[in-house]
Amino acid sequence: MLSSYIRASLGILFVAVLASASQANETAVSKGDIVLTVSGDISLAGESDILTLDLNDLRGLPAKSFDTSTIWTDGVHTFTGVSLKSLAELIDVTEGTFRATAINDYTVEIPVSDAVVDGPIIAYLMNGEEMSVRDKGPLWIIYPYDRSANFRSEVIYSRSIWQLDRIEFVK
Repeated sequence: MLSSYIRASLGILFVAVLASASQANETAVSKGDIVLTVSGDISLAGESDILTLDLNDLRGLPAKSFDTSTIWTDGVHTFTGVSLKSLAELIDVTEGTFRATAINDYTVEIPVSDAVVDGPIIAYLMNGEEMSVRDKGPLWIIYPYDRSANFRSEVIYSRSIWQLDRIEFVK
């Protein structure tokens, strides 16, 4: 039999491990963790047909920012990220569909025709801060909803996937 001291110590250790694991799911990703995998019929200058990116890689691409309100948050927020247009140019696609999938395997289809100047971004910052999984991060496809009524439709809202972790390009 275990002494009450050992059982209490093991109990405390178990609770600490559970709390640590729970907190890890709520915080932003660790430095160097892959946050986005891009695959499919893509061109990467003769390299692999799979592109993996961590937050530093995304920050190394041209950044776009805009202020907008959303139907999921209160007030106007500043979102910063990589434009879908820049991603399309990076993987050399001009037509077809992006199949965007979240960490819970929820999937939406976004036509490449949405990848336009002043269009949606793959946001990695909201109000200058990284987004935790709990706060729809680490990546969230955001359209500039306040810029045009064309961005405020059920179709566009359905394409605004959060907790994004992979994109597959399909011709």
